[in-house]
Amino acid sequence: MMNRRAKEIKKRIAKRKRKRMNSMLSSSSSSSDDTSVPFINQITQENVQVDAGSPLNVEAEGSKNFHPLFRSDVFITKLLISSCIVLMIGIIFKNDRAEFLKARDFVSHVMEKEFNFAYVSKWYEEQFGNPLAFLKKQSKEESGSKESQYAVPASGKVLQSFKDTGQGVMIETNNKTVEAMNEGIVIEAGKKEDTGLTVVIQHADGIETWYGNLEELNVALYDFVETGKPVGKVKQSQNQHGTYYFAIKKGDTFIDPSQVISFE
Repeated sequence: MMNRRAKEIKKRIAKRKRKRMNSMLSSSSSSSDDTSVPFINQITQENVQVDAGSPLNVEAEGSKNFHPLFRSDVFITKLLISSCIVLMIGIIFKNDRAEFLKARDFVSHVMEKEFNFAYVSKWYEEQFGNPLAFLKKQSKEESGSKESQYAVPASGKVLQSFKDTGQGVMIETNNKTVEAMNEGIVIEAGKKEDTGLTVVIQHADGIETWYGNLEELNVALYDFVETGKPVGKVKQSQNQHGTYYFAIKKGDTFIDPSQVISFE
């Protein structure tokens, strides 16, 4: 009796399930406007959290364009190349064989040569403008012809010529300050053994100008200096005359400043 009743209950439940499935199928097939779209949109608009190891997360990460710098394989390759370069340089300097001498001299020359900040600064300004605060310049009136004119650091009398020193000239002047011959970037500012308190300015054409025997500096290292701006103060003597050292260096060679500018 109980078994028969249980079977009837199971049949009724199965019958209800079949009716429910048939009604759902008929409603979905008869709807031409796809009434299930709102339900689908509701699902897609939800913030579904995907696990790190799931296929969905892998696909999402794969669609992103990562910068090569942050790729592990590229980083390891760069690291290996850098290590090889350092190792090769170490071998060159530790080995005294004759075939390594030229390579050693070349590396030493490259490492000791001052980077041309002024040239890069000028190129950047011409290409992209002048956004950097320390490179701000005052607006200049444009003339029809732009000729490069050099400023005299401080006019006066030549006490020691280029022939006497072999590098620069010693000038006696009544001026209190020494000005930059041309615009550039300060690559040295401090005491030198031969010229005392000295400022070295690097210009865009690769030339360096040296201003030595100063009493006080008006610029600091890596400052941008415009043409005619004071770089330091001249040492004044009792007769109100002061002397300063000036030199022009192109590459590894000093040239006679008197051939470039006139001090008198």
